[in-house]
Amino acid sequence: MCLGIPGLIEEITDNSPLERLGKVRFGGIARQVNLSLVPDAGVGDYVVVHVGIAISQIREEEAERVFRDLESLSGPSGQE
Repeated sequence: MCLGIPGLIEEITDNSPLERLGKVRFGGIARQVNLSLVPDAGVGDYVVVHVGIAISQIREEEAERVFRDLESLSGPSGQE
């Protein structure tokens, strides 16, 4: 089983076909992510990221639903 987390593409830093990179924000954290597998994704799009590689593009509504589900797992106090 793998865990993919949705993130928002904020910037494309390298647009070469094999090493397409971008800055992706996950809540309050931004990381550099390989975007080679999602060639149509651009700034403002949401992607699912697994171990530093965007593996699919998703709609904003789906990303927000995942964020809500993850928040509900942490319990009412926001802590486990």
